[in-house]
This record gives sequence, structure tokens and C-alpha cells, in this order.
Amino acid sequence: METPTPSRSQDAVITACANCGAKNRIPQGRLRDNPTCGACKQKVFPLKAVAVTDASWAREVEECPLPVVVDFWAPWCGPCRSVGPLLEQIAAERAGKLKVVKLNVDENPRLAAQFAVRSIPALVIKRGPLVLGQTVGAMPKAQLDAWIDRFV
Repeated sequence: METPTPSRSQDAVITACANCGAKNRIPQGRLRDNPTCGACKQKVFPLKAVAVTDASWAREVEECPLPVVVDFWAPWCGPCRSVGPLLEQIAAERAGKLKVVKLNVDENPRLAAQFAVRSIPALVIKRGPLVLGQTVGAMPKAQLDAWIDRFV
């Protein structure tokens, strides 16, 4: 009697390329290897922070197979402007292992309320629908890296 082989969908994740939008099937074991898109030959996961809105939240955060650091910020916030470049640097350093997204709280109040954001910058680490960690306030890069390392 033959043993059934596992379905390709069970051991792989289908995700859109950050550059061209093409769908890529990535084996679960290769997700953190910073895979390359089969269509455009660029990296599938973004190398910089991605701006998200209420409309793109599910696609960019909830459906992402990687852990996601969400930066709740506003353009008028001084501490937010100091954390922004650090998160861009982290996005580039940890590309393919972590995704960084930025959500403007003035333009997307529904999500800010959903996460009870009362002070910014507020950072949340999510994996799918789960919130792994949350912190508020600006911090130096070493402290930010240590905070991320606790959850990722």
C-alpha cells in the first residue's frame, strides 16, 4: 500500500513579492532564508519599512508568514521621527526574517484604537493574528534590537 505524499500547500506558503506582486510558493523551511521572487528575481520580502493602512493591514500584517514589527507613528511626533530611521535600518538588516511596517495613527485611527495606542511611538510585534509584544516610546537601536530578539 502506498503512503500518501504531503500536499504542497501544507509544507509551503504562498506570498506576494514586495516588488512585483507575483505570487511565490515558498517552502516553510526556507521562509527565513530571504527568498528570491521567481518572476522579478528580487527579494520576496521588503528590504525597508512598508507603509500600511486600514485597507492594507490584513494583507501586509495578518497574512505575512514572518513576524511583523508595527510602528504606530505620526509625522508631527519628534520621538517617532527618531525611531523611524532605526526601524528602516532594522528592516534592511533583518530582511527575510522580520518585516517592519509603519502605520500613521492620524490617517488610520481604527487600528490605533484597536491596539489601544494612547502614546506614540508605539511598537507591536505580531505573528499572524497574535500579538507577541508591545512597547511605547523611543529607544536606542541596541535596546530596540534586544526587545525584538525577545520575541523573534
